[in-house]
Amino acid sequence: MRKSVSIILGVAVVALLGASAYLYSRYHQTSEELASTRAAEEAGRTRYSQTIDAISEIQDSLNAIAVGDANVQMMANKLQSEKDLNSPNGRDALDRIATLRQSIQRNKDRIRQLESSLNASGIQLKGLKKMVASLKASVNEKETMVAELSTRVNDLSTQVTGLETTVQQNQEQIAQKDESLEQRRKELATVFYVVGNKHDLTAQGVVVAKGGVLGMGKTLTPSLNVPSVALTPLDTDQTTVIPIEAQKAMVVSAQPATSYEMRLVEGKMELHILDPNEFRKVKQLVIVTA
Repeated sequence: MRKSVSIILGVAVVALLGASAYLYSRYHQTSEELASTRAAEEAGRTRYSQTIDAISEIQDSLNAIAVGDANVQMMANKLQSEKDLNSPNGRDALDRIATLRQSIQRNKDRIRQLESSLNASGIQLKGLKKMVASLKASVNEKETMVAELSTRVNDLSTQVTGLETTVQQNQEQIAQKDESLEQRRKELATVFYVVGNKHDLTAQGVVVAKGGVLGMGKTLTPSLNVPSVALTPLDTDQTTVIPIEAQKAMVVSAQPATSYEMRLVEGKMELHILDPNEFRKVKQLVIVTA
C-alpha cells in the first residue's frame, strides 16, 4: 500500500515538474513575443512619425512656393510694363522661375522616396495615402503655375525682341531725320564771309569798283562771282562775332545795317551779329579793311 502511494506521489511530482517546465517555457515565449510586439509597435510609431514629418516638410516647401508665386507674379507684371528682360526685374523673374522649377523637382523626388519608403515598411494607412495623394496634386498645381509663368516670360521675350527691332528702326529713322534737320538748319544759318583790304579783295575778284567820275569816287561792291575758295563758312546760330585784324573795316555786302554792329575792341574791329535771322538773308559777307 505504501509502495503504491509512493509511486503515485512520484508520478504526481514528475507531472507537476513537467507542467511547471511547460508553463515556464510558455511564459518565456510569451514574454519574448510581447517584447517583439512592443518593439514592432514602437518601430511602427517611429516610421509613422517620420512619415508625418516628411509630409509636413514637403507641404511646407510647397507652401513656400505659393508665397514665392506672388513675388514672381509681381516681377512678371513689372517685366511686362518695362518690356526688358535685361533689366533687374527681368533677370530676377527668370532666376526665380528657375529656382521654383528646382524646388518642385526636389519635392517630386521626395514624394517618390516617401512612397517607396511606405511600400517597403508596409504602412498602408488610408490617411497617409490620402496625404501623399494631396502632395502629388499640390506639386502638379505648382508645376502648372510655373509652366504658365515660363510661357508668359517667353511671350514677353518675343515681344521684347519685336519691340527692340521697332525701337532700333525708329531710332534710325529719328537719327536720319535729325541729321536732315541739322543739315537744313546749318544750311539756313550759314553765311560765307571774306575779310581783306581793297587791293587784295580786288585782285581775288571778290569786289569790283563801280561808278565815280574819271576814276574818282568809285564804290566797292561784291563781285557777282566771288571765288568759293576765298570764303569762310560761319554758322550764325553758333557764332555771332567775327574778329577783324584791323583798326578800320566796313561791310560792303548787302546785309541789313540793323542786323549787325561794328565795334572797336582793344584796338581791333569786331563784327557783332545782332539779328541772325535778318543778317543771314544775304549769304555772302564781304568786309573791307583799311
